Amino acid sequence: MTIRDNYLSGPQIAPRPIGAGEQVSDTIDNAFLAYNAGRLREACELFEQRMLRDDVTVGLALTGALTPAGLGITCIVPLIEAGFVDWIVSTGANLYHDTHFGIGLEMRRGHPHMDDAALFEAGVVRIYDVVFEYDVLLKTDAFFRQLMTAEEFQHEMGTAEFHYRAGRYIDEREKALDQPGSSVLAAAYRNAVPVYTSSPGDSSIGMNIAEMELRGYKLKINSSIDVIETTAVVFGAKQNGGRSAVMIMGGGSPKNFVLQTEPQIQEIMGLEEAGHDYYLQVTDARPDTGGLSGATPGEAVSWGKVDPDRLPDAVVCYCDTTIALPLLTAYAIDRHSPREPRRLYDRREELVEQLRVAYELSAGDRDPGEVIDIPR
Repeated sequence: MTIRDNYLSGPQIAPRPIGAGEQVSDTIDNAFLAYNAGRLREACELFEQRMLRDDVTVGLALTGALTPAGLGITCIVPLIEAGFVDWIVSTGANLYHDTHFGIGLEMRRGHPHMDDAALFEAGVVRIYDVVFEYDVLLKTDAFFRQLMTAEEFQHEMGTAEFHYRAGRYIDEREKALDQPGSSVLAAAYRNAVPVYTSSPGDSSIGMNIAEMELRGYKLKINSSIDVIETTAVVFGAKQNGGRSAVMIMGGGSPKNFVLQTEPQIQEIMGLEEAGHDYYLQVTDARPDTGGLSGATPGEAVSWGKVDPDRLPDAVVCYCDTTIALPLLTAYAIDRHSPREPRRLYDRREELVEQLRVAYELSAGDRDPGEVIDIPR
């Protein structure tokens, strides 16, 4: 094969006309051939063909106001129920707004050019082109405060435990309302998918936890528990002969939290590891501003976050998540049979113990590096 033949070895661009009744997955394969559509097709193929293999543990990062737009119901819940997501890191805001649906409160479509001063006077809240009554916030706050008075919440815990316990109440509320599949937290509870929040104080849920502490209740969120548990999930996936995949919708703190599990293993704990095996990101952030949201998988390799040998299996699609996630979901559900849920929430203690044993066995062999003299 000549050099020219090598450059021209890709499939010919020869799509067929789109016809009536065509499956979304067929349209993606046929018509998403170049530019960011091509990257989205590659993301769909990566997710369905490699990330959903039985030996791959899939972590999902969620950033941006996705659940208010209904993506919890249309995409995230079906992915959980199909066994396509094994653990989640989300902004607290997504989980707070997810709860509106689970307890029977309404979100409505508006438009982005409404008079916000008039909305404020009318008691209406706007998230771009989503609108809802201010009372939705007050009722959701009251729901969380009521469940936080229960004895099962009166101790220190990580966010996975908090969300699992809250998810049980939301699941019961779903059943009472006969609205199955309306909440991510309820679906995660049913399938024992651990759900973490990387910045637990940065949402209305965290604000309500703080208010309950002022009232004398004993619930406290310990973020170190989350760091250890998420690291143990990834370490367990890799040490047991499997692979780890990250599916990042947006960027921000949840993106870093799913990726930092590998530097925690390698840099902080001194354990031998190579990085995540599969990397899929949908983002609208540019890499040249230096922000984490736009940082490429190649840059992540330099931190030990992604296995350098796996870069060919890394895809970044520059697209709005509200466009890409429904297409990714439709493609995967159409093309791949459901997987057995890993129920990682139920295995947290086992996975943490596995990590602890490996760390203790290796701690004596660690080179502390240059010792810095810290003035006292």
